Amino acid sequence: MTIKRTDSSNIDFQKLVKLLDADLAVRDGDDHEFYHQFNSIDMLKNCVIAYSDGKAVGCGAFKPFSEDTVEIKRMYTDAGWRGKGFASKILNELEVWAKEEGYSRCVLETGIKQPEAIALYEKCGYIRIPNYGQYIGVDNSVCYEKTV
Repeated sequence: MTIKRTDSSNIDFQKLVKLLDADLAVRDGDDHEFYHQFNSIDMLKNCVIAYSDGKAVGCGAFKPFSEDTVEIKRMYTDAGWRGKGFASKILNELEVWAKEEGYSRCVLETGIKQPEAIALYEKCGYIRIPNYGQYIGVDNSVCYEKTV
């Protein structure tokens, strides 16, 4: 496994995000359009791709949320590669990178219909917090934070 830091102009990142969006469209159903509006990748400067034998199998990103906080975005592992530790490595790399950039906290939102994501974040030390921003009052969303 290799991890590459890049930005959202990377073609491998864009292909993985298309797979993520297709997966989320099924999971989220009628709620997909609401969530999709907050997931533009046009200007993401901090993206990570995981490779296995040269094949892009997972990704994640972060964007500034506040002066000391980043928001983790676009976490995805291709279905055939799940359960092999890729997501944990991607998340860890994003946390390390955020800390290198001077941030001390990560926040994120995920859906209740994504139990694998919830398990990952809790395993990696994220603590559930009240829904923030556009997710306040959204029953299908759960939000987390972690100090890095």
